[in-house]
Parts: sequence; C-alpha cells; structure tokens
Amino acid sequence: MHPAFSVIFFTTASGAGYGLLFALGIAAALGLLPPDFGLGVSGFGLSLGLISAGLLASSAHLGRPERAWRAFSQWRSSWLSREGVSSVATYIPAVALAFGWVILHESGGWVALAGGLAAIGSVATVSMTAMIYASLRPIAEWHGPWTLPAYLVFAAMTGLTLLNALLVLFGPASRFVTALAVVLALSGWAVKRGYWAYRDSGRGQPTANQALGLGEGAIRQVQSPHSEQNYLLKEMGYRVARKHAARLRRIAQLLAFALPAACLTLSLLLPGALIFALAAVPLQLAGMLVERWLFFAEARHTVTLYYGM
Repeated sequence: MHPAFSVIFFTTASGAGYGLLFALGIAAALGLLPPDFGLGVSGFGLSLGLISAGLLASSAHLGRPERAWRAFSQWRSSWLSREGVSSVATYIPAVALAFGWVILHESGGWVALAGGLAAIGSVATVSMTAMIYASLRPIAEWHGPWTLPAYLVFAAMTGLTLLNALLVLFGPASRFVTALAVVLALSGWAVKRGYWAYRDSGRGQPTANQALGLGEGAIRQVQSPHSEQNYLLKEMGYRVARKHAARLRRIAQLLAFALPAACLTLSLLLPGALIFALAAVPLQLAGMLVERWLFFAEARHTVTLYYGM
C-alpha cells in the first residue's frame, strides 16, 4: 500500500496521546498520583494535543475533508465511524479530568470517575483504530492476529514513555513507571517481530484461485492487464525493495524499542541522569514513524494478484 504521511502521523501521534491519557486516567482513578499543576498542564496538554493533531491529520487523507463529519453517521457498520464517535466522546471525561486535576486540584470522587472513563475511552478508540485495518480481509497481514495487539501495546508503550519523562521533569519520579515503560518497550518489540514473522510466512495470503473463488487448480493470465502504471498499481501495488525493507526494519527496532529500553534502563540504574529518560521519547516516536511507514508500505492487497505481483 502507498503510505500517506497524514495516516502515519495520525496513528503515531494519536496512539501516543491516548496511551498517555490512559496512564493519567488510571493514575487519577486509582489515586496513584497527587494533583499537580505543572504535571497536569503538561500531561493533559500533551495528550490532548497529540490526539487532536493526529485526528486533524487523518482528515487530510480523505478525498473531501470538508465532509468528514458524515463519517460519524455510519457507526453501525463502519469501524472508522465508530472510531470517530469514540474519539469525540473520550474528550468529555478527558476535559473533565483535566479540569478537576489542574484547576480544582482534586483526585477523588467524580474526578476519579472521569479518569476511569477517559482510560476506557482511550482503549476503546485505539482498538477501533486498529479494527479499521484488522477488518480488511483483502489485506491478509492486517487481517491477521497481530494488528490489534500491536496498536494497543504501541499506544501503551509510547504513552508510558511520555509519562515517565513528565514525572522526571515535574515529579514525583517513579521507578515503577520507568520499569513498566521498559517492559512495554520490550513487549512492543516482541509483538512487532511476531507481526513480521506472520507476514513473511505468507499465512493468510490467498492464491489467485482462492481470490476468484475457483477452488483448486492452476490458472494463468493470457494477457497482461495493463501496459503502463495505473492507480491500483500505484496505491495498492506499492512495493518496498527487499534491501530497503530490511534496513528500515532494523532502524525501526533500534529507534522504537531497543534504544528507548536501554535509555530507560540506564535512567533506572543511574538515578538523577534525566537525559536518558528524556532521550527515550524522541527516539521512540521517531522509530514509531518508521514502523508505521513500514506497516502500510509492506501491506499487500489481494488485487495485486491480478497483476502477477
């Protein structure tokens, strides 16, 4: 599939934003963090800013962005519409939580309830984003078992790395949060390698016979479908050279998972070394941009079988 930067930015930014909102919501619901003005302004500002920027970027991928509002009416049958409804609904408890935390300096009662609802809304929205792709049967690697877990783990991973950096800056720093961020970075790495193993195995990829519903047997094309490039080949038949894909996979693993995990581990072993906790954030987000690009660029649409690809 031809990767559009608007969708790459959307899935990276909104995933990190919802991951951070989930962490803040759980912290508020369980009373794990005391209300703090600096932490609250930076945390909720960053999470809602990333979510909003991602959602706005996603509309740029639409053919008619001014009609994006119509997507909300198809929630009975469309995961895209459900995602839109869920994302807007999540703003309500998120803003209430931010108001109670930052302005009123409260953490119990209705503020804790708002935190729980914001956390639930974050998980629901990320899950629905994942299902937009996981529900597409013509793209076997997306329709496989790894898409939904990957979206959820990546959101939690980037969100907790952001929260850890904010706690280092505004306090109170938490070794538990840092250790959990390391575990999530390694878990994200394992999930991504599982996704790639599934994709490279070819499992779930239909044959030309299966795509045409002809059962067993061999079919062949008598004549080439087209003599030149067309829209389907450019958008659905986008190909990454094997050597480039291998190099980009190494870069994604290094930036998104290995280096952040190493930086976070060093911040655990060297108390007061703030630079490591802060450096993990840009490294991981840069790596996720590469990983998201590969997620789209390496996807193979069934229609490419028609072109012998």
